[in-house]
Amino acid sequence: MDILGIESSGDDTPAAVLRDGVLLSNVTASQEIHRSYGGVVPELASRAHQQNVVPVVDQAVKRAGISKEQLSAVAFTRGPGLMGSLLVGVSFAKGFARSLGIPLIDVNHLQGHVLAHFIREDGSDAPLPPLPFLCLLVSGGNSQIVRVNAYNDMQVLGQTIDDAAGEAIDKCSKVMGLGYPGGPIIDRLARQGNPHAYKFAEPQIPGLDYSFSGLKTSFLYSMRDWVAAEPDFIEKHKEDIAASLEYTVVDILMKKLRKAVKQTGINHVAVAGGVSANNGLRNAFRDHAERYGWTIYIPKFSYTTDNAAMIGITGYYKYLDGDFCSIDKPAFSKVTFK
Repeated sequence: MDILGIESSGDDTPAAVLRDGVLLSNVTASQEIHRSYGGVVPELASRAHQQNVVPVVDQAVKRAGISKEQLSAVAFTRGPGLMGSLLVGVSFAKGFARSLGIPLIDVNHLQGHVLAHFIREDGSDAPLPPLPFLCLLVSGGNSQIVRVNAYNDMQVLGQTIDDAAGEAIDKCSKVMGLGYPGGPIIDRLARQGNPHAYKFAEPQIPGLDYSFSGLKTSFLYSMRDWVAAEPDFIEKHKEDIAASLEYTVVDILMKKLRKAVKQTGINHVAVAGGVSANNGLRNAFRDHAERYGWTIYIPKFSYTTDNAAMIGITGYYKYLDGDFCSIDKPAFSKVTFK
């Protein structure tokens, strides 16, 4: 069973081929143009998808060592994401599947991030999370604690009520004048800094929900005051600032996750999404595994950001259930777990 996965929710254009859940190829075309604008420009992203989707799919099929006629189904991201970008991927997937006479499988982008833990590679014996497990899904647009009962049964226990963790890091990086995307820059600087050098506000939100808007405001006002007193403050102390920011974000995330583990009694805990590439968050997971006896699951770096392998593995499970998509289903820019 050869599944083609296509992901087009953001600014990268990835395609992947999986055979019976095992990854055969994983190709991504990145869009560097957005760096000049300090963030993703939706119109430029959708135009780049139009240019990249055909060659990326072609390369994914060729690197898998198969012909397009051998494909069993096409899995594609239906949402959430940038509508213009989604429309390109959805339209291509529909036309491609129709031309080959094979089924379409629509995939929830968030579900794909969680199921990235189930991507298998030849020669790999990495353990798979047992069901049920908890997953901290953190990216530029999402911060959620998810209880995973089955591949198609996921319950959101808590989520951000305003900004996501990744968005907060990117915005704070912009305040510091460090460029875009801010996450990798903050991560790199934080490794050289003191995480306890500065204190930023941590919101007190009841339950398992998150909030990061207060942190952004606290960070902005702190930078304003410190720079007013010392114009080159950021340049002199950027490592300590980055480390303190990262520590605060990770602390907010882990406090709620500890609470979720205590409430559910589930100590198999995974992390997914773009922010799961952050070194501080990965170290926090390892620390919690030692301190609290958690069994943790941390994805490969290549499966943290948006990728087509996670769309393909979700499509694989849906194919086994015969859960196909009619050609008239539209893209959705905003959608949560089913």
